[in-house]
Amino acid sequence: MSSSETQVGWTPIAEEAERAARVLHPEQNQLPRPVRRRVMTIANQKGGVGKTTSAVNLAAALAMQGLKVLVVDLDPQGNASTALGVDHRSGVPSIYEVLLGEVSVADAAAVSEQSPNLYCVPATIDLAGSEIELVSMAARESRLKEALTPEALDELQPDYVFVDCPPSLGLLTVNALVAAEEVLIPIQCEYYALEGLGQLLNNIELVQAHLNPNLRVSTILLTMYDGRTKLADQVGVEVRQHFGDTVLSTVIPRSVKVSEAPGFGQTVLAYDPGSRGAMSYVDAAREIAEYGARKETS
Repeated sequence: MSSSETQVGWTPIAEEAERAARVLHPEQNQLPRPVRRRVMTIANQKGGVGKTTSAVNLAAALAMQGLKVLVVDLDPQGNASTALGVDHRSGVPSIYEVLLGEVSVADAAAVSEQSPNLYCVPATIDLAGSEIELVSMAARESRLKEALTPEALDELQPDYVFVDCPPSLGLLTVNALVAAEEVLIPIQCEYYALEGLGQLLNNIELVQAHLNPNLRVSTILLTMYDGRTKLADQVGVEVRQHFGDTVLSTVIPRSVKVSEAPGFGQTVLAYDPGSRGAMSYVDAAREIAEYGARKETS
């Protein structure tokens, strides 16, 4: 029995309420700002690994603890926009118009309901046909990079920019890799976790060689961890052996609350701030912020 259980009045509900209070009302020592603005693409062409979930919850965790974050939803499904409570009906200024050069990032960005520090450039259904349109455009791989110039981002002054990619290795994902300096790869703790990862890493190397020499894989996040299985531990050990310090110490547990939250147009930090999933994303965000504050990310 833990020491907390021996305290008078302890109950599981009271413990969860205490955790929720810590998430919703962080202490005065908020997360440090990065040495310089970090633009991170969150990519994995394998679907269902927690890519969008990680993008929005890490962004929300950083924003709730004092940092300014911009999420660029580059997935035509618009799931990140939904989770952040941002309007993404057809006709709303979105990343589609940004890629075409019709509006600026600042004009397309909307403030999320989750936090005044959290912005999102939404994805509308118009983005679904954008890859076909981009093929005929000049500098088609660099459209997002041209939109996310330091001058354009200075209008919003974000500390972090997260680009949420579609589950593919198409032109939209290439744009995201060209526009960023860092890649965050979510890897699920399941049997086929590393399947297809080699292809993603090969594409990253091609982008490094031909389009963006500053790009690097800076962060690996283990998601959907189920502590009841040996498999989850085996996957974790294998990933850590291969990627070393790039892998965050925090793992994201498999959680019903994390899965339910987007259905209510919320991140898990807003939906159930006392849950294990919410606390895990807060811890992962802290790791990312502490790394960014102590180290140049070039």
